[in-house]
Amino acid sequence: MYVLRRKITTLKCNFTRTILHLQVSNQPPLFAQQVCAQPRYLSEGKPINFPAPDTRTVNKKITHLIRTSRLEDAKTLFDGINHKNTVTWNSMLSGYVQQREMAKARKLFDEMPKRDVVSWNLIISGYISCQGNRYIEVARYLFDQMPKRDFISWNTMISGYTRKGRMDEAMSLFNSMPARNVVSWNAMISGFLQNGDVKSAIEFFDKMPDRDGASLSALVSGLIQNRELDAAARFLLESRQKGDDRLDLVHAYNTLIAGYGQSGRLDDARHLFDQIPFYSGCVRDNEVRFRRNVVSWNTMLMCYVKAGDIISARELFDQMMERDTFSWNTLISGYIHTSDMQEASNLFCRMPNPDTLSWNTMISGFAQMGNLELARDFFSRMPQRNRVSWNSMIAGYEKNQDYKGAIELFIQMQLEGEKPDRHTLSSLMGVCAEFVALNLGMQIHQQVTKIVTPDVPLNNSLITMYSRCGAIIEARSIFDEMKLRKDVISWNAMMGGYASHGFASEALELFKSMKKLMVRPTYITFISVLNACAHAGLVEEGQMHFKSMVSEFCIEPRVEHFASLVDVVGRHGQVEDAMDLIDSMPFEPDKAVWGALLGACRVHNNVRLARVAAEALMRLEPESSAPHVLLYNMYADLGQWDNATEIRMLMERNNITKEPAYSRVDSNSLDA
Repeated sequence: MYVLRRKITTLKCNFTRTILHLQVSNQPPLFAQQVCAQPRYLSEGKPINFPAPDTRTVNKKITHLIRTSRLEDAKTLFDGINHKNTVTWNSMLSGYVQQREMAKARKLFDEMPKRDVVSWNLIISGYISCQGNRYIEVARYLFDQMPKRDFISWNTMISGYTRKGRMDEAMSLFNSMPARNVVSWNAMISGFLQNGDVKSAIEFFDKMPDRDGASLSALVSGLIQNRELDAAARFLLESRQKGDDRLDLVHAYNTLIAGYGQSGRLDDARHLFDQIPFYSGCVRDNEVRFRRNVVSWNTMLMCYVKAGDIISARELFDQMMERDTFSWNTLISGYIHTSDMQEASNLFCRMPNPDTLSWNTMISGFAQMGNLELARDFFSRMPQRNRVSWNSMIAGYEKNQDYKGAIELFIQMQLEGEKPDRHTLSSLMGVCAEFVALNLGMQIHQQVTKIVTPDVPLNNSLITMYSRCGAIIEARSIFDEMKLRKDVISWNAMMGGYASHGFASEALELFKSMKKLMVRPTYITFISVLNACAHAGLVEEGQMHFKSMVSEFCIEPRVEHFASLVDVVGRHGQVEDAMDLIDSMPFEPDKAVWGALLGACRVHNNVRLARVAAEALMRLEPESSAPHVLLYNMYADLGQWDNATEIRMLMERNNITKEPAYSRVDSNSLDA
């Protein structure tokens, strides 16, 4: 990609130190060192016989290391054990499978001196969890080689086929089973529903010899996904009328309530919620199985919040006899979405035990409202931060254009040992783009290549950053490397970069390629296209693209498009036509439109229309000196000193002073 040619800056040193700090030590854990140590000797030459830890303890230690994402430490401990049993091998195998490191998992599996059915099931489930048909073929080969299979073996293989949409093979395997359990039936029902075959799913459900709560919930959930909410309600009603105590009806009811909420059917959601019995006293679960639980309340609460009905949400919240952290967080986020930070703060203060999500929600809320001081106060008072906390605060700085604050917080994040992710880096790309900090952006790009595999949104951020900073070659390099993984944002970012830096022909050529590849343009695309036409003086082509935007792509022109078209026409000297275009606009022109006209009048010495544009800008931005100064200069150039004096006196009367010019320089890019 792009080779850095400048000296490493202080910030880069901080990054490097942090990366070193974040790296997992190659030194094995203390327990592994004890297991692997060579025999030690007393002064008289007799060896010390340390008691060997029992295999069960070692297996627990390996499992703990895997659960805490310390896979390399687990492998070091595993390699140091002389007497491994099958559980030891399976524990290590499960670690590789969970991390999708299938090459290492298969190598370990092949090295196993003895395998049990768990070993086979682990390696098969690992292959099935991978993307691509070739992996399921490997899983099937291993399945066929198994000396002995259990229910898990069969059900795992069936689920693998259903997730890939290969229902014929799943059905064949199901029919071949020597015995089936309820999980086998559930897997087939879920498979049919995942692949849109509602009829077969219902037929299978009706044929089931035995059902559990998961059966009904799977059917209801699948019907909701297929937008068959009324059918799901019908099954719930039938199941309740049958009074089957084996079915966990409340879970299925909660699922359908959520489905109604997602579809905007709030009245149906509330009607279903009210059908679930509610007991205010202390009732044991085994006495009344079908009754409202806290999940029922939370689901209905979430429906109201998502619909923006904060009043109904608060009424329901106040009726709750039992609340958990999710209840509080849901209502707090509801108030934040309605921009009521005061009530969100009141709830937060009343909350018994705010968790990290609660704190992060408040930070994001204050940042969205532009109150960075309170957002930072909450961030500083957090008992425990996670990566989301840092990302929320950095994104808040970016959104509110406090780019220095975002960079300083990122440095602090690195120094405190918190590893950035793609969200952190994406925010920082936005900072670099707006701050036009190419040197810093290149350093962040290095972090991207080291920490994550860039996805489409992250690559789009990189293209935007390099384009805004004027590094068009680097932007195009990333754009080309994306190959067929580009989306319309990728095309818009690259075209916008070309257009804003005067590479009109490149931008228009890219637009032609975009249309050839059947990528549908957006309103942003046409802003770049019209800007490119303005730079190149292509009046007729600009007008043609403006018309095609409406007629061919059914995109309603926005004020930005009119501003660009006024620029296209006005730059070419057709100032009167530009004014006619403004008069024909279906909405009020903004400062960009009048600014484009004023600029054109300045170039082509049309004082009459320049005054019209300048006066419009003065009304829109009465404190801005730009239209006053530009109009004064026009009068002075033409020797119209009376008019020039009038403008100067107007500025003095309104206390308008000329804003000093400035240039932004990336100090890190200067040679010593």
